[in-house]
Amino acid sequence: MSVLLVILLMWAVTYPVRLLGLNLGRLQLPPFWLAFLKYVPVSVFAALVVPDIVTSPEWPRRMIAAVVGGLLMWRTRQLALGILVGFAAYWLARVAGL
Repeated sequence: MSVLLVILLMWAVTYPVRLLGLNLGRLQLPPFWLAFLKYVPVSVFAALVVPDIVTSPEWPRRMIAAVVGGLLMWRTRQLALGILVGFAAYWLARVAGL
């Protein structure tokens, strides 16, 4: 297959899906779907982060940082603060030799 054909096929699959997503903004969804979609970002974030934490050789440090950062984000609802404190917890655990 030529490179141009692959690019055109990728465009043919990607463009309609993105266009559909943009057009869904005008649609009024039922309350069930609104409640369901509320948890999608959290689920995707967990699916990306958890495998990286548990498969790492330094997983105890990462677990400490994730728990500290996650608890802080949960209590304060401030993403940036949770990330910064999570990084600080990671480096403190690393300096402490955990």
